[in-house]
Amino acid sequence: MTTTQAAPTFDVGSANVSGIAVEMLGIDKRFGAVQANSEVDLKVMAGTVHGIVGENGAGKSTLMSVLYGFYTADTGTIKVAGRAAVIRNAHDAISLGIGMVHQHFMLVDTLTALENVMLGAESSFLLSRSEGTVRSKLKELIDSTGLKVELDAQVDSLPVGDRQRLEILKALYRGAKILILDEPTAVLTPQETEQLFGVLSRLREQGTTILLITHKLKEVMRLCDHVTVMRGGRVVQEVAIAQTSIESLAEAMVGRKVHMGRQGDASKPAGDVLLQVKGVVVRDALKVTRLHGLDVSLKAGEIVGIAGVSGNGQSEMLEVMSGLLAPQEGHMEVGGTSFDAGAWMDPRTARKLGVAHVPEDRHERAMVMSFEAWESAVLGYEWLPQYCHAGWMRRDDMRKATVDMMERFDVRPRNDRLLSASFSGGNQQKLVLARELGQAPKVLLVGQPTRGVDIGAIEFIYSQLRSMRDAGCAVLVVSSELDEILALSDRVIVLNQGRVTGELPIDQCTESKLGMLMLGSAT
Repeated sequence: MTTTQAAPTFDVGSANVSGIAVEMLGIDKRFGAVQANSEVDLKVMAGTVHGIVGENGAGKSTLMSVLYGFYTADTGTIKVAGRAAVIRNAHDAISLGIGMVHQHFMLVDTLTALENVMLGAESSFLLSRSEGTVRSKLKELIDSTGLKVELDAQVDSLPVGDRQRLEILKALYRGAKILILDEPTAVLTPQETEQLFGVLSRLREQGTTILLITHKLKEVMRLCDHVTVMRGGRVVQEVAIAQTSIESLAEAMVGRKVHMGRQGDASKPAGDVLLQVKGVVVRDALKVTRLHGLDVSLKAGEIVGIAGVSGNGQSEMLEVMSGLLAPQEGHMEVGGTSFDAGAWMDPRTARKLGVAHVPEDRHERAMVMSFEAWESAVLGYEWLPQYCHAGWMRRDDMRKATVDMMERFDVRPRNDRLLSASFSGGNQQKLVLARELGQAPKVLLVGQPTRGVDIGAIEFIYSQLRSMRDAGCAVLVVSSELDEILALSDRVIVLNQGRVTGELPIDQCTESKLGMLMLGSAT
């Protein structure tokens, strides 16, 4: 690659930006034995929204990290606005007009929005003078882009959507004409997503080039002008949006046809109530109420979806129902056994009563990353007779059971001695599901079933959850993905700030209606 000090020039005020904004030619990037990118060519036209899609491990994030300077390509050439450039770090990228908004925001919660933008970009040793300059420029950007943020508000008081807008403002303030967005709608409500799309469309009209990393193909079809599909570290398709479809893109990503949407309607009514909570109140260590008198029932033969923006009580609800958290108030019945706030069910009792739990965070709650696969595969069930005799673990039986789980749930590689941390996110999730579903539970509690999981594994996980429902299990699914809730659920409950704001059968659910309930508004 050839170094250049000059930043690219764009007419940001014009909607008629033409030419190539970014060109990446023959990019190779290897991490040890793993070839993350192999001979990748990417061309992005200026003033367009260009989608980058692919399964986990396809190489899309690595490619964008090369463009932003987190990694340096082993071989290949990068051109920005037609000029060859070396991008060794984020500073080089920023100087070339490239900005990146990460999925996990890079903000200091204890500083104000204005101070976060100023951080590292002060224009004067006199902070008061620097603050005035930054504030003035930010107000111009807010007026021109629609990225409305309260500049004097402390970041930890801002809603998620405002924090994301602040990240975009930060990038634009530093002169970004090429903006990389990594899964930008993962934590947004449908209404916040609509607002973001409006902002991105306006930025495109003003000449900003946007590269969008996402797994939400419906959003790609709606927002992007072109899309690049990656598989196995290579580009397998580059196509104009007008010439493709969701089904075609999904097939290109996986290499076969996939079925992701809703598959028919519920053919029979739900059965008996298998788990019920009433009047559950949870307060955290700071005495903040996280659940306000929660009433929820789960019935045999149905999937209940819990919709809501993350942080609105879903985690506490799962922990209460699985026995991980005892509420301060409330009552629960599981298969005829009653529990009150003063004497709540514990996780081992939950398993004995047929309650299985797939936690939201598999790394923190579902597996031990330093354990071998067979150890994680029996975690929490090591006391069962098939695994334990007279207090002694039957390791050979545990390992044999793990191999069977791996075979049934297509966990790759099929190596029960491999460390849990060495499996991909999708295979880790399938191993946890195999463990929890393997005991034929009566109630299955699942948090974020496909978080960090690629499209092929998503299809498999959906089929397993539906099979459990059809076998008479009561299934509860908590997901921040509204498409997932709509694809899986027979009944949907919406949480906002620890309260149920709505409960609807699936045939009455729309994205708009659920989105309003997620914001706490009546439909």
